[in-house]
Amino acid sequence: MKDILDKIPNMRALVVGDIMLDCYVWGDSSRISPEAPVPVVEISKDTYTAGGAANVALNVKSLGADVDVCGWIGDDEPGARLVSLLDAAGVGFRKEFITSRVPTIQKTRVIVQRQQLCRLDREASPDVYQLDSDDMLQALVETMPEYDVVIFADYAKGFLNNNIVTKLAAAGQAAGKLVALDPKPKHILAFDGIDVVTPNRGEALQLADIHLDRHSPFPADDVCRAIWEKHHPKHLVITLGEEGMLLSEQGDVGQSIPTAAREVFDVSGAGDTVVAALPLALATGAALVDAAHFANAAAGVVVGKLGTATATPEEILSGQ
Repeated sequence: MKDILDKIPNMRALVVGDIMLDCYVWGDSSRISPEAPVPVVEISKDTYTAGGAANVALNVKSLGADVDVCGWIGDDEPGARLVSLLDAAGVGFRKEFITSRVPTIQKTRVIVQRQQLCRLDREASPDVYQLDSDDMLQALVETMPEYDVVIFADYAKGFLNNNIVTKLAAAGQAAGKLVALDPKPKHILAFDGIDVVTPNRGEALQLADIHLDRHSPFPADDVCRAIWEKHHPKHLVITLGEEGMLLSEQGDVGQSIPTAAREVFDVSGAGDTVVAALPLALATGAALVDAAHFANAAAGVVVGKLGTATATPEEILSGQ
């Protein structure tokens, strides 16, 4: 892992996808409201962090690489806060993607005694967030030689579509760059030949068009074969929560890697960490199994924290 971490500072990544602001409302509750059978929360503080594709970018930066992120941010108060967070973290963001035509996507989580009580979402419909400017897309295509890794972080909010994924992936691969996709199959994207695809259990089943009861055993062979036949990813890494990761190449089931988490407080953002760490490690020249162990270790650090979080090289090495 040290070898991978030593090489990552030489990497530069572009993250493309749905950018969000994560708000945490922290408080305590000791009584039920007389108005309805719900707890009364006495708020002690509010905290904010970048979420969605922006959290993937923060994870890339935390691991030591340079990174730019691309997606819509609204010209509003949450958007200004989000831009400030990205600037403070040293994450590059193109200001032409700040617009008054969309609201900033915001997710507010209410935390009581270290447990999430509820989540409140503020967003418009996905069609509002689509990139509909050919000039802006062409400008992104022309930047591909500047990067080592291109990561598509899809949260089904509308920014990514077939046109942007197809053109940027083709441009990235033509320039010899590693292209990764974290998919949301409910938002159907036509992709083929991506270097690494990182669905979770449910997303992998959807990509394979396999419908199961949630308690049924995971049909690894059928899922990996179906995804390969439809999308031909060079590497397929399926994250299975407490069961770790499943690796696959050319439709064949490969190695399973147990979870590295020692204690789990919050899984929020753990997938973002994998999406950031795995492509970076592969771009350094690491073998798939070594890159997966590295990403697994980074995610193990993050789930031990409460709220959307990142992992540093020091934390990853100290957990070995």
